[in-house]
Amino acid sequence: MTQSSIQIAGRRIGPGEGPYVIAEMSANHNGSLETAKRIITEARIRGADAVKVQTYRPDTITLDSDSEEFRISGGLWDGKTLHDLYAEAHMPWEWHEPLFEHAKAEGITIFSSPFDETAVELLETFDTPAYKVASFEAVDLPLIRCVAQTGKPMIISTGMADAEEIGEAVEAARSAGCEELALLHCVSGYPAPAADYNLRTLVDMAERFGCVVGLSDHTLDNTTAVASVAMGAALVEKHFTLDRSGGGPDDSFSLEPDGLEELCRNVRTAWEAVGEVDYGRKSSEKDNVQFRRSLYWVRNLEAGDVVDATALRSVRPGYGLAPKHLDEVLGLHVARPVSAKTPVRREDFDG
Repeated sequence: MTQSSIQIAGRRIGPGEGPYVIAEMSANHNGSLETAKRIITEARIRGADAVKVQTYRPDTITLDSDSEEFRISGGLWDGKTLHDLYAEAHMPWEWHEPLFEHAKAEGITIFSSPFDETAVELLETFDTPAYKVASFEAVDLPLIRCVAQTGKPMIISTGMADAEEIGEAVEAARSAGCEELALLHCVSGYPAPAADYNLRTLVDMAERFGCVVGLSDHTLDNTTAVASVAMGAALVEKHFTLDRSGGGPDDSFSLEPDGLEELCRNVRTAWEAVGEVDYGRKSSEKDNVQFRRSLYWVRNLEAGDVVDATALRSVRPGYGLAPKHLDEVLGLHVARPVSAKTPVRREDFDG
């Protein structure tokens, strides 16, 4: 099955549409409901199509254990246990209703990544318009089936998943009833280097899995995201914060408001630039055709004179015969007097 588009909250998303920009709030609320609301408002002001949140509790995503396998070593969260990290990062479930209402009032779409069945149940009470399955959950096929059974559009992020695992996730979603599915090519590094993204994968992913594709971008600037549009990304997701130095778990690799505005502007410009196959003359070129090269006389000739290479040249502007006709006119007789610095015309020759 090949899918050309999906639709979220009335907005069609696919290769023939402008890029759909998702501002990922993640943990950047930093424990403040007011900050979370400001993130939604700022995302709307800066041009994002949607804000995405995450729905879990520490106990629904991990176990409260001090053992080595539950402790993070290296990176941004070095030394924390998983439970401690998610206790700090999670968004309280009682915030969902006011945030969904705030997004509705702001006129921006909001949806979430659920991390277990109870999160799906909660989100269904708010009639969320779509679901996102996070990269780390792409191998959780029971969760994917649970989401698919809602009948809502689903986005699956593919970070760390190989082609076989992505295929299993796609099959799980479709077999459980998901009819609108998108895949986000992702590198689950925080931050991730641009060289790891291998954006040509987007083309293969669309062909291999028959899905709308996009990018979940964890690089520190917008270059990778903008380039992804040329490779077919119909969705672009970036972490978004009010202040990169805010001290939260995800702040340091998130876009600030000016960066989000730049992203929205530039991915849409890139999409317009990609366009379609078109060899025709463009509207912006029409006034410049006259400055192309053409054949001009460079010395005076009398009627009957033979044209040789010293009599004419290919120069700008473009009011004479095209340069491709040079060999045709060499050796011909001019039918009338011609003057230097005038365009060579068909009527200048016999016959």
